[in-house]
Amino acid sequence: MEEYVILVDDNDVKIGIMPKMLAHEKALLHRAFSVFIFNDKNELMLQQRALDKYHSPGLWTNTCCSHQRENESNVEAGKRRLQEEMGFETELKETTSFIYKAAFDNGLTEHEYDHVMVGYYNGIPKINSDEVAEWKWMDLEEVKVDIELKPDLYTAWFKIIFEKFYKYLNTSIHESDHK
Repeated sequence: MEEYVILVDDNDVKIGIMPKMLAHEKALLHRAFSVFIFNDKNELMLQQRALDKYHSPGLWTNTCCSHQRENESNVEAGKRRLQEEMGFETELKETTSFIYKAAFDNGLTEHEYDHVMVGYYNGIPKINSDEVAEWKWMDLEEVKVDIELKPDLYTAWFKIIFEKFYKYLNTSIHESDHK
């Protein structure tokens, strides 16, 4: 089944739908989301993308990310994809959003209006091996240092989000009442 993305303007207002690959070939702005899951030690759950993904294979990134379906809220989409990729459910809170553009070696471009969501979980995920090669917990400070030392191991969008929102993510987990 062909996947579609929701095309949006700079204010996240829907202007149409398009097959996902075509939107990535044409570098058109579309709605997306990124989920960040933390445990009670304030560690971030990272996933390594499956080795046969059409872009960014084998790279480390946030817990999960994808595209909303038509008539699906950001949180509904995040929960659906978290279950599909990582095999668990948890509450998610939408925190912020931003627009980014990243071109890949294969000619595709991610041009996304990305909604960032945060949730908490202390269990072990049941990863979908079609989507995820591996996973791990990492302290935010360790992630920051690792990205500086080995940026080629991380996805373009994760590096952008992490740089833009590191302080915000760090503050939000320490002020959280999730414990």
